[in-house]
Amino acid sequence: MLKAENIHFAYGGSPVLQGLDLEALDGDIVGVVGPNGTGKTTLLRLISGVLSPSQGRVYVCGKDLALLNAAERARLVSVVPQSPMLPLSFRVLDLVLMGRTPHLKLLQWEGPRDLEIARKTMEMTDIWSLANRHIGSLSGGERQRALVALALTQEAPVMLLDEPTSSLDLAHQTGIMDLVRNVQRDQGGAVVVAMHDLTLAAQYCDRIVILSEGRCFAQGTPDAVLTRENISRVYGAEVFILPHPQGATPVVLPVSEGQRRNGGQTGKS
Repeated sequence: MLKAENIHFAYGGSPVLQGLDLEALDGDIVGVVGPNGTGKTTLLRLISGVLSPSQGRVYVCGKDLALLNAAERARLVSVVPQSPMLPLSFRVLDLVLMGRTPHLKLLQWEGPRDLEIARKTMEMTDIWSLANRHIGSLSGGERQRALVALALTQEAPVMLLDEPTSSLDLAHQTGIMDLVRNVQRDQGGAVVVAMHDLTLAAQYCDRIVILSEGRCFAQGTPDAVLTRENISRVYGAEVFILPHPQGATPVVLPVSEGQRRNGGQTGKS
């Protein structure tokens, strides 16, 4: 579904990504993690076609994004950005219908089929009851669901999410990730999600890519990638790694200064 090969990118001559490779197969949820400033958001912008790599290629469904126009790219890749500026006076339905724009001709209005697609995605994301509410009246969790519905309405085979849980409380974090996983299982396609929360990434992602200094430091299953050694080298932090009580995915717990003084060095490597 998605293949990024030897991606290089720099801002003002300062390298951000250097020789990065990434793949996502149909049915994959791939998590991209790493410290601040390692290029997670830049990578998503390159995959979406908003930015162009100085070297390397991005392919979606076998098509080179560099050879496509904006509408063609939008039919292949949808994006849920981090903290976007939203039209607060828009109705939720109007926002979600914007996902149909890549499928419409110039000056063409949405038709009954477009409305039906929007209705189905809003039912999937549990916001159909909010259709006539203004965006400005929604809670943070409701806005995130509206953005996911907007992306789903594009009917693109690849979805990118940039820190979709960063501003949400615990219940809404799991709610959004449950939603993404369930919809992806129902509809297929590939999902790439940039995340800070390593435990949440381990719980929901099939594979994880750790970025460090613009390069792929490690990638693989959560168990293989989220080790104490890897996290120490990339984040400079000491952690405990414990198995989740349901599913045994890694749970990453930071070690406090007091625990270090007391020699609390349990957990697997």
